[in-house]
Amino acid sequence: MTLCQMCDTRPTDGHLCTRCTDTIDEQLRRMPALYLSLAAFLPPAARGAQHGSHGPAAEAPLPVTEHVLDLRGPGGMVGVLERQRAAMHAARGWAEPVLGVGILNRISLAAGALRHSLDWIAADWPAAGDFARTIRDLHGSAASVVHPRLREERGTRLGMCPQLVGEAKGDEDEEVEICGAVLRHFPGDRTVTCQWCGTVYEPAAWTALREWIDYEEAEAKARLAQAG
Repeated sequence: MTLCQMCDTRPTDGHLCTRCTDTIDEQLRRMPALYLSLAAFLPPAARGAQHGSHGPAAEAPLPVTEHVLDLRGPGGMVGVLERQRAAMHAARGWAEPVLGVGILNRISLAAGALRHSLDWIAADWPAAGDFARTIRDLHGSAASVVHPRLREERGTRLGMCPQLVGEAKGDEDEEVEICGAVLRHFPGDRTVTCQWCGTVYEPAAWTALREWIDYEEAEAKARLAQAG
């Protein structure tokens, strides 16, 4: 048994744990809808061009528009998904996949094919971790435009809270253990606060906190390797 190549935390008999596999499945399922939703963030001229208009194209007025154009273009969402599908076919010894007609159709086909093979990917594909991170980043890139508050609301996962917490046991000494709750940093916050034990980590403590988290994660991997 090894650690999941995606979260690097949960054990798995293959390459991806069940939770990360489910997350990737949901992200792949959303790809066609995200592609459609991105059209609303294009300027009118660019939206017309996406549907075959021959009118003059307007220069993108904002960086986000260029980002959306990249995602909706031939090398964007569709290119990433089709490359992942082609790599999966090659790894399984299958013939090269047949492409659809139109970008939306091609995205639907590629995402659907990857979902269909997700059990094999999670269990048997050595490149599963790279695949999962690619899908996560692609989904996040599109979702950050369509749902800009999503990243802010979830925050950035840092690791486990190292604060010692305990509970009085009558006349006996206090039973102390590590909190272990997941710490998250939210954009704009100058501190990191554990939502479970309430410990507040000021910026001056962040270096030591990072070192402790890295050490604990390395120890967890070593223990799991010995157990396997």
